[in-house]
Amino acid sequence: MALTLYGSSYSRSLRVLWMLKELDLPFEHIPLEWQECGKNADYLAINPTGTIPTLVDDGFVLAESLAINLHLARRYGRLWPAAEQDQALCWQWSLWAVASMEASYIQWADHTLWLAPEARDPAQAAAATEALQRPLARLEQALKGQPWLLGHDFSVADLNVAGCINGLRRFDLTAYPTMADWLNRCLDRPAYRAATQLP
Repeated sequence: MALTLYGSSYSRSLRVLWMLKELDLPFEHIPLEWQECGKNADYLAINPTGTIPTLVDDGFVLAESLAINLHLARRYGRLWPAAEQDQALCWQWSLWAVASMEASYIQWADHTLWLAPEARDPAQAAAATEALQRPLARLEQALKGQPWLLGHDFSVADLNVAGCINGLRRFDLTAYPTMADWLNRCLDRPAYRAATQLP
């Protein structure tokens, strides 16, 4: 087994670093920054789209962070459920996070956390806050009565969704206490903390 991950932890690559740490897999980490990946000829030969992350797994090249995590969980790990319907739910939650939350989350984070203060637009932050209410309510409902999205076990579904919205720890989640508790438990996992310490 030879695993190489391209991408800095200050990007969507953090999701894959988290997964690799959860699975306790040995890997080579090449912390390529997102600003460089589209200009690096050697990297473009591996991933012609010029995006990060990219995983090379025994010669198999795979891009897109959530797809990489689903592959790793299924091939190597403890975070892939045995039941076929639960496997389908891992795909459902992963795709839902991108389709229903990620764009609004990025807009909110841009205009509250990431951009320089003078570049932030309060109207965009407010619009994103409003757009996040429905998916947050969906998570709150899904987690009622169970600790994780698939029930009693942490899975790639939890990792992928939490990995898409990790900055929401700084969002007002008062109306969503179950979801807030779940997010804190996801991000307090030793593997997540270890991943954040990588370059």
